Amino acid sequence: MHSHEISIRVRYGETDQMGVVYHGNYPQYLEMGRVEWLRALGISYAEMEETGYILPVTAIRIEYKKPAVYDQLITIRTRLRNIPTVRISFDFEIEGDNGEILATAQTDLAFLNSKTRRPVRCPDYILDKLQTLLT
Repeated sequence: MHSHEISIRVRYGETDQMGVVYHGNYPQYLEMGRVEWLRALGISYAEMEETGYILPVTAIRIEYKKPAVYDQLITIRTRLRNIPTVRISFDFEIEGDNGEILATAQTDLAFLNSKTRRPVRCPDYILDKLQTLLT
């Protein structure tokens, strides 16, 4: 499935006294990966919300393998797990500047109508963009 990667430098405020990234910051890294994955597909979160869709996280799983540290350049690799329906699921790898895998993760999100907060199917314009990648 379609994948995308971004690199960021760990900021001081994301770390604890030992200079290690606090575990609660990893979901923000995953969100950055998802937002940029969508942007690379030609979809902005803001535009999606303007058209009446929101994407709350329904499940998240993170496996920490090695610590990310202050000032380290990390790469967040985001991959779509399967063609979305009412849910969209992603797999992630966070890699250090030395090529080591620091963490792996999975997230599931649900497409909701922003007014009713009820589940809806993935918008056709997203499916259409995904189809162009797969053909």
